Formats: sequence, C-alpha cells, structure tokens
Amino acid sequence: MLTYKVVELSSVSAETIEEALNEWSAKGWNFEGLQFAMRESSKRPAMAFVLFTRQEPVTESIP
Repeated sequence: MLTYKVVELSSVSAETIEEALNEWSAKGWNFEGLQFAMRESSKRPAMAFVLFTRQEPVTESIP
C-alpha cells in the first residue's frame, strides 16, 4: 500500500527544505514533490509543503 506524508514548512528557505528532505528520506520516505503557497504581496513563498511517499505492508483487517 502506498502511504503519503506531507511536511509543512512555515519558514521557507534552502536550509529548511534541505533539513526536511534529509530527515524524512533518512526515515525511509521517498521525495515526490514540493508545493509553495505564495503571498500576493511578496514574491517569496509564505509556506511550503514537501510531499513524500513510501510503500507500507498491506495488513488485513479482521471484521
């Protein structure tokens, strides 16, 4: 089963993005993408969302 992880960065810089990528990749997550939330009054992003996935074993639920 494919599992998704979204990491929200409220402070966006090369360092914070790098930290998130290194931390979650070391935990077995695969980087999938990066989305920025922009402010109308600024060219710098207000927030960023780092997207990860990983395969999880399928567990059957017993009714």
